Amino acid sequence: MENFIVSARKYRPDSFKTVVAQESITSTLKNAIKSKQLAHAYLFCGPRGIGKTTCARIFAKTINCFNLTDDTEACNECESCKSFNSNRSFNIHELDAASNNSVDDIRNLTDQVRIPPQIAKYSIYIIDEVHMLSASAFNAFLKTLEEPPAHAIFILATTEKHKIIPTILSRCQIFDFNRIRIEDITRHLEYVAKSEGVSVEPEGLNIIAQKADGAMRDALSIFDQIVSFSGKEVTYKDVISNLNVLDYDYYFKLVDRLLKNNVPDTLLTFNEILNHGFDGHHFINGLAGHLRDLVVCKDQVTVQLLEVGGETKEKYKAQASNCDSDFLFDALKIATECDLQYKASQNKRLLVELALIRMAQLTLKKK
Repeated sequence: MENFIVSARKYRPDSFKTVVAQESITSTLKNAIKSKQLAHAYLFCGPRGIGKTTCARIFAKTINCFNLTDDTEACNECESCKSFNSNRSFNIHELDAASNNSVDDIRNLTDQVRIPPQIAKYSIYIIDEVHMLSASAFNAFLKTLEEPPAHAIFILATTEKHKIIPTILSRCQIFDFNRIRIEDITRHLEYVAKSEGVSVEPEGLNIIAQKADGAMRDALSIFDQIVSFSGKEVTYKDVISNLNVLDYDYYFKLVDRLLKNNVPDTLLTFNEILNHGFDGHHFINGLAGHLRDLVVCKDQVTVQLLEVGGETKEKYKAQASNCDSDFLFDALKIATECDLQYKASQNKRLLVELALIRMAQLTLKKK
C-alpha cells in the first residue's frame, strides 16, 4: 500500500520563494545572507501554522549552502544541502524545548555548541517552542546565547513571545510572523488542489481558509479531511456539511425576511437552523458577521474588507444595495447585545428569537 503523506508535509515550503505571505521576513533574511550580516541569535514568533519553523529550516539550509543562486536561494545540489534534505546533516540541529526544557538539556546543548561544524561554515541550532524552557534553563542558556562561538547561530521559534524573559529577547533579532490572509490561503489551496488533481468549488476553498483562522497548516489539514470525505470532486455543500458551517444562503434569506418585517418566516428559518444541529450562539455570531459584511459592501472603499469571492461577493453587493445603513447598524447593535447576554440567559432560544423579532421591527418603525 502506498504511503500517504499529509498535504501540510508534502507541500511544506523548501525555499524562501515558496513561503506563503511572509515576504518582508524572507527578503530580510535573504539580504542578511547576501550581505554576510548574520546575527548570532534570531527569534521567530507568531501564531501556529504560519511558517516559523519552516522558515528557520530554510534559513539554516541557505546559510550553509556552498553555491547560492542569484536570488539567494539554496542550490539543493551541494553536500550541505543534500545532507540537510536527507535528514543527515551534522551542522543543523533541531531541539524541541517542550520536551527538553530542563537545565541538564541546556547544559548538553552548550557543550555541543563548542564543537565546530564538520562540512559547512556554521553550526545552526533551531529551538522550537522556546517559551517552554524552565526559568532555570533560560538562565543557563543566557551566557551561551550572548557570547556563542563564531561558528554558532541560534534560531528560536515560539508562539508565545510574552513568556520569554526580557534578557533572552534583548539578545535576539526578533521577527514577528503575520497571520496568513484568507485570499493567500485560498490561492495556495488552489495550487495544492490542482497538483493533487482535485476539483474544488472556489466558495468551498474560501470556507476552508476562513475556518483555518490564518494558519496554513490548519488549512491543509482541513483540505485533506474534506478530500477524504468527498473524493476528487469537492463542492461547497460538501465543505459546509463536513465542517458544520452554516450556509451563507440562510443569512441572505433571513435578512430578506427581516427587511419585509416577516416575523413568522424569520422564526421558522431560525427553527430550521436549530433542527440542523447548530447552536444559537453560533447562529447569532454568524448573523452579526453577515451584517458586518453587508456594512462594508455599502461603500466602494471598504468592499475590499469582504473576505469572500466569486458569486457570494456579488450576492453581498446586491443585498447591501437593498439595505438601509440605519437598519444594518441597529441590527448589528441588537445582535451584539444578544451575543453578550447569551451565556447568562436561562432561556437562550427565546433570547435569540426576541432579537430577531426586534430586527424585523426596525424597518416597520421607520415606515
